[in-house]
This record gives sequence, C-alpha cells and structure tokens, in this order.
Amino acid sequence: MGYLFSAPLIIGVLAFAVYPMIAALIMSFHQTSGLSITGKWVGVSNYSYVLSDSLFWQALTNTFFIGVWSVLLGIVLSFVLASLINNLNWGMGKNFFKAVFFLPNVVSGVATTLLFSFLFFPSREGLLNFVIGLFGIEPVEWFTNPHVSRYSIVLMSLWGALGYNTIIFLAGLQSVPRDLYEAAEVDGAGSYRKWLNITIPYLRPIFVFMLIMGTIGGMKRFTDVWLIGGTAGNPGGSLMTVVLYIYRNAFLASQMGMATAASYLLFVIIFVLTAVLMLLNRRKDSFD
Repeated sequence: MGYLFSAPLIIGVLAFAVYPMIAALIMSFHQTSGLSITGKWVGVSNYSYVLSDSLFWQALTNTFFIGVWSVLLGIVLSFVLASLINNLNWGMGKNFFKAVFFLPNVVSGVATTLLFSFLFFPSREGLLNFVIGLFGIEPVEWFTNPHVSRYSIVLMSLWGALGYNTIIFLAGLQSVPRDLYEAAEVDGAGSYRKWLNITIPYLRPIFVFMLIMGTIGGMKRFTDVWLIGGTAGNPGGSLMTVVLYIYRNAFLASQMGMATAASYLLFVIIFVLTAVLMLLNRRKDSFD
C-alpha cells in the first residue's frame, strides 16, 4: 500500500526530473537538430566549444559579479535590518516592519523589473534621476551604460530579496538562548560585544544557508536581465548571464547540444560552490 501512495510522486520525479537530466546529458554529446536527443555524436566538442567561447566567459564573469554583490550586500543589510527589528520593544512595530520589508517578495520578477525600468529611466523623467537632480547631479544611465547596468541590477535584486532574508534572520535571532546574553552581561559585555561574539557566531548556519541559496539563485539569474537587456544582454553584453547564454544557444541558434553542455558546466560550477560552502559550515564552534 505504501508503494501505491508514493508511486505518483516517484513517477513524477522520474518523468520530470530524472529523465530530462539524463536526456540533456546525452544531448550535450551530440550535434542535435531541434529538441531531438538524437544526432551526430561529437563527444566533448560541445563542451570544448563552450569553454573556448569568449561570450561564455563574459557571461560567467557577469553572473559572478552580479551574484557576489547581490548575495553579500543582501546578507549584510538584511541581518542589520533583522537585528534592528528584533530589538524593537513595540510588538506592533515589529509586525509592521516585517510586513513592509517582506512586501516586495510577493511581487513577481517581471513586475519588479518593469517598476525599476521606470524608476531608473535614464533621463530627468526617471524618479531616481529626478531626485538626484535636485542635488545638482547629472542623470545616471542606470540600465543603458555598460559600466553602471550591473550595479543597477544589484540594487534591484536587493529590493526584491531583502524582505525574505530579513524574515529568515529574524527567526534565527529569536532562537538565540537568553542565558548566553545574561552570562555575557554578568561579564560586563555591552550590546556591541554581545552582537559580535554571541549573535553572529550563533547564526553561522543561517549565514551559510543564505550564502548557499543566494549563490544558487544568483547563478541562475535570467528573468530580469532578459527583460532589461534582451537576448543580447545589452548594454554592450554587460547583462549577459550564463542562463541567458544557454537560452540564446537553445532557442535562438537551435544549438541544443551546445546549450545542454553549457547547462552541465553551470551545474558543475554551482555544485562546487555549494560543496565549498557546506564544508565551511562543518567547522564546530563553541556553541555546538
């Protein structure tokens, strides 16, 4: 009877997860036509071509640049915000700020991108350029200047992800045992030393979790850069990411073999990064 109940889930995983992964792996060793997994066997030629393609390395660089800044700034800012909210003595205030910061998280990525395309309009008509113009600053070409566009994507990412990260950190902050703080107060520790020597080390697993999830999400970036920069990752390829590179090869050039090879290279990169971060979390500290 147990197998009967679990059969739909197992069949679903085999059909929609395992089979596509195996088919994509087979496809990556073939010169395919369309979505067929059959074609001329080319061995590792697709992998060699992708690894020698300068556009792939440009996409990987852009992905790392946007991902690192988004993850690091997102974790630091959300942790600071969560600490501030957690120290509020006004219960309604806590709920109010939690709702305010979490609100962007329920907005779709498409709506967020459209909103920021208006906010970051590259002339005085844009809200942000209008505000900085009041201080005599010239309009910034947020999404049209290759030297600025990646930072603009980072700012947009922070707005969307800050609330979720803050809620996770808030849950972690409320799990820190009070007796640790009381023992530190007996030893004469102030608020800053308690925050630095108790709160941050105690929340190390949450920091690692946020790093892992942020890294995986950052390496899969597609929707916002596609909506803003198109399939060319404009301006000047500064918004070309690895997933956008895969999309171009799969659905514009109909090179599914090359696209699946790039997908597996991305999988290996994400796997290595995740393994490194999990190894960092294995170190025991004084709270374990």
